[in-house]
Amino acid sequence: MPSLRCPCATTIRGEDDDDLVQKVQEHLAAEHPGREYSREEILFMAM
Repeated sequence: MPSLRCPCATTIRGEDDDDLVQKVQEHLAAEHPGREYSREEILFMAM
């Protein structure tokens, strides 16, 4: 299960890469407007 830890201390987990990317993009839109990362950038940062 891929995951990513945001600098705001939120850990986001996805069922697969596609789910993780979607959840990270939703988190960014809701909590960090103006910050956008590509799929490749998100997966690079994922654990």
